[in-house]
Amino acid sequence: MSTQTRGGMQKGTITKYRPFTPIDLPDRQWPSKVITTAPTWCSVDLRDGNQALPIPMSVEEKLEMFDLLVKVGFKEIEVGFPSASQTEYDFTRRLIEENHIPDDVTIQVLVQSKEDLIYRTFDSLRGAKKAIVHIYNSTSAQQRRIVFGLDKPDIVGIAVRGVRLIKDLVATLPETDITLQYSPESFSLTEIDFALEICEAVVDIWQPTPDKKIILNLPTTVEVSTPNIHADQIEWFCRHLRNRETAIVSLHTHNDRGTGVASSELGLLAGAERVEGTLFGNGERTGNVDIVTLALNMYTQGVDPDLDFSDIQAIQQIYEKCTRLPVPVRQPYAGELVFTAFSGSHQDAINKGMNAQDASSSDLWDVPYLPLDPKDIGRSYEAIIRINSQSGKGGVAYLMESEFGLQLPKAMHIEFGKVIKHLADVRGSEILSTELFTAFEQEYLTRTRPFSLQSFESRTLLNKDSSQTIECVACVTVNDVVHELRAQGNGPIDAFVRALNQHHLASFKLLTYNEHAIGQGSETQAVAYIQLQTESGTLFGAAMDTNIEIASIKAVLSGLNRSSSAN
Repeated sequence: MSTQTRGGMQKGTITKYRPFTPIDLPDRQWPSKVITTAPTWCSVDLRDGNQALPIPMSVEEKLEMFDLLVKVGFKEIEVGFPSASQTEYDFTRRLIEENHIPDDVTIQVLVQSKEDLIYRTFDSLRGAKKAIVHIYNSTSAQQRRIVFGLDKPDIVGIAVRGVRLIKDLVATLPETDITLQYSPESFSLTEIDFALEICEAVVDIWQPTPDKKIILNLPTTVEVSTPNIHADQIEWFCRHLRNRETAIVSLHTHNDRGTGVASSELGLLAGAERVEGTLFGNGERTGNVDIVTLALNMYTQGVDPDLDFSDIQAIQQIYEKCTRLPVPVRQPYAGELVFTAFSGSHQDAINKGMNAQDASSSDLWDVPYLPLDPKDIGRSYEAIIRINSQSGKGGVAYLMESEFGLQLPKAMHIEFGKVIKHLADVRGSEILSTELFTAFEQEYLTRTRPFSLQSFESRTLLNKDSSQTIECVACVTVNDVVHELRAQGNGPIDAFVRALNQHHLASFKLLTYNEHAIGQGSETQAVAYIQLQTESGTLFGAAMDTNIEIASIKAVLSGLNRSSSAN
């Protein structure tokens, strides 16, 4: 029983839509395959991507985008539809006449299977060294019935006439190496046997060879099935295509179901050798396949994608400038937050993983929650962990060390983590790293009441048994009253602790002491961390100074000031 309210979704049995019919391929081979080499990549940013923009790119912006695509490493770039508008034509001519096309790059031009458009397309290619002429016509039952009102033989006739004309016109461009690409548009919705029939009719006219292949591009113009069915379509086509060795099977997946990347990956497993797509997935409706994601997916599996995304942020900046489209913060690999952990457990695991990675002699990347080393694509480690109310002690400790060089003792992680969690709860927003350090300063480094150090000196005394004792002389202000202190101990810190206790200025025990240096040369500072047992409990003090002895004495007073505040 199906019901539907006006403007709403059907409930119960859905009769408005029907599931896509699977391909009969019981002996499919693609599920056991793996991707071991990169496909041939073709960027369609300047055509599919451009036509999907609310404000299409200007010629200057298209030139900047073309140069970016070349720099990334694309060897095939669809530059436009030169017969569709004067702007598209002029851009193609400018690329050729101003020598923007490297010798190892082939431009691709799109054209419908219409006589006047094909003539105009060939005119735009004069002087090009290499070009792919990409001809297409719609083939699906839906398009045949609703758009064209034509039967299958008529649709085959459109394709064949266009390809025959292109073959005749090749002689008019003797200086240009022409490759033919044919697309049965809406392949994903076309009966698989008819898609094969029309492609083979095109192949019969073109007569490709293993040395001079034709490109058969099989577009998922609209995603209508799960990726496994798309893979079945591609494998069935590849297995049934006559003279398979004379053709390059190409994928062109859109993202209507949000599975464009998966469809392309499975399509490659199924036998395709080439992929058309765009940077960051820009394209009509929900976009084309995202080549950045697809390529970096391969990279994380140990496959060289033959594209260079070493400076992903620079690529993103040019892309956003030319397209006026933002890259979402959760976009795979490129998004601002994709390498960022807010969760406390994630932060702790990443922190431990990064430490283990630094200590490892292996080149193998093995860090929890980070499938890719951010530095491989020019991302900084600074943004891996960010702090909000969901964050934990491990993330706070990681940032304190990675950004400020402060190696907090492990027992101190919990204490300072609570300070930051309270701050985040009060704020109700993310805590920036600069605010993290400010909080550390306020909690540990800048407290001067009730205890404040005015001066400190220590000297070594030689005992009768030849052992040594350290004597300290200190001047400490407690609640604005100055106290001269003197005591002996087994070290400067021990002597100072004894002096405070013996003069009844404080009652506490020293539990642990840690120190390290920050910086180099004249800029070096010592950092000391002192854990104390006081009447109010166990807590830490911390201090920084150019002198390690003074830093440790200040750290003792830091802990006492924090204890007094707690009381």
